[in-house]
Amino acid sequence: MRVCFLRKNRHFRKQLLYLQIKIGSLAMETINRILRDRITARISPGKVVLIFGARRVGKTVLMRTIVNGYSGRTMMLNGEDYDTLALLENRTVSNYRHLLEGIDLLAIDEAQNIPQIGSILKLIVDEIPGVSVLASGSSSFDLLNKTGEPLVGRGTQFLLTPFSQQEIAQTENALETRQNLEARLIYGSYPEVVMLDNFERKTDYLRDIVGAYLLKDILAIDGLKNSSKMRDLLRLIAFQLGSEVSYEELGKQLGMSKTTVEKYLDLLEKVFVVYRLGAYSRNLRKEVTKAGKWYFYDNGIRNAIIGAFSPLAIRQDVGALWENYIIGERRKVNFNKGQHKEFFFWRTYDKQEIDLVEVSSEHLTALEFKWGNKMPVVPKAFQEAYPHAEFHVVNRDNYLEFIEK
Repeated sequence: MRVCFLRKNRHFRKQLLYLQIKIGSLAMETINRILRDRITARISPGKVVLIFGARRVGKTVLMRTIVNGYSGRTMMLNGEDYDTLALLENRTVSNYRHLLEGIDLLAIDEAQNIPQIGSILKLIVDEIPGVSVLASGSSSFDLLNKTGEPLVGRGTQFLLTPFSQQEIAQTENALETRQNLEARLIYGSYPEVVMLDNFERKTDYLRDIVGAYLLKDILAIDGLKNSSKMRDLLRLIAFQLGSEVSYEELGKQLGMSKTTVEKYLDLLEKVFVVYRLGAYSRNLRKEVTKAGKWYFYDNGIRNAIIGAFSPLAIRQDVGALWENYIIGERRKVNFNKGQHKEFFFWRTYDKQEIDLVEVSSEHLTALEFKWGNKMPVVPKAFQEAYPHAEFHVVNRDNYLEFIEK
């Protein structure tokens, strides 16, 4: 009886997740993604526009919106569909000319599942005049180099992240934004999570995402057979959020080599789970240069990995969550607007530090993040080394100013 109940319970949870995804997908269509106009502007004959991003961040919804608004004739295929694989399997110009006769825009979702997709897209845009291509994919789209070399000079890439606060602001007023800040830090900004109406459903959804999608991608890459070590590594990174990471120490705790730790972190970065900030330095003797900090693309995924959904009032990691959230939002603005900034942290060996240093062609900006009301001054060593840099303290009172520009 217990086994039967567990099976039914798992089936119910899968059905519930499916319904949540459907509801969230419908609601997502009411939020205009900032990337939409930039992607649409880059669609042109003989070119391929690629949309990367983690699973469930809204790539399919965005593609459908772009396709539905396109003025010419379109065809949308799904790389997970066997009919799509059959249509594209015969890699000849005559086959693709027949398939795309009269088509102006070919859109392929989940394109990473199609063997030799890079060569296929190259053949299409090179040999069939007038056809534009829009393709999306998660980790392995880039990781397995399926579109890298074949599309040199023919492709433009965009990274779609979970919702930015700028995008969420389309559906909430200033009071609601302030009231929802704690939820952003705990549950993150995945589209369906934002749309779900209670915390229990948000928690269940995030746990299912981590188990059903995130680990699925991890297992699919680089021939990995067992996700246990990867999950353990993710947990360690989650607990060291915002702190400098020692690969050797991680290796000792996990029973693996430093090289393997670095390899796994590289894979996790390529599936858009975590990303690394390096240390900023102009080779001054007192500045740290080789260290790295790791952050999560989404607070909710981080908390799901360690099962931490407690209210902020009883947590010990609020400062780290705040730092992860603000850095993530700054990066989203950079991706969405194509600002081409580089991001670092800064620290000296005598413990002077700054949470985030942003470098662009015109400016050097230093940001310090405080959940409370403390207003630290710029570290003396930084001010002396970089006298023309801007310095700001970001807290709950002024954070919207820094994540909406």
